[in-house]
Amino acid sequence: QVQLVESGGGSVQAGGSLNLSCAVSGSFLWIHLMGWYRQAPGKQRELVADITHGGATGYADSVKGRFTISRDNNRKTMSLQMNSLEPEDTAVYYCNAAVSTSQNGVVSSADYWGQGTQVTVSS
Repeated sequence: QVQLVESGGGSVQAGGSLNLSCAVSGSFLWIHLMGWYRQAPGKQRELVADITHGGATGYADSVKGRFTISRDNNRKTMSLQMNSLEPEDTAVYYCNAAVSTSQNGVVSSADYWGQGTQVTVSS
């Protein structure tokens, strides 16, 4: 089974930095698009940033210039460097990956999620 495990959340003051990491483990063929999502209390989950296997990135307007997403395909990890954090960035951050697996010779793809890590930014 595929598992995603996040780490690196915590509490910081506005203007501070945090680095989130996501590690993918299990039996699979390929990791396609990976991304970070966040969900603040009372709000819908939203895409923060994503990155293709080839390294092309995309960011939500609210984090452009402050957050940087990266991945290491060999180590099967993804990171999110968050700088100049604002109280509005407070949320649970989730790692997501589109993964291809093979079972009984049949290849299929599915989205997998991590358990989430809390990021709290105080003013």
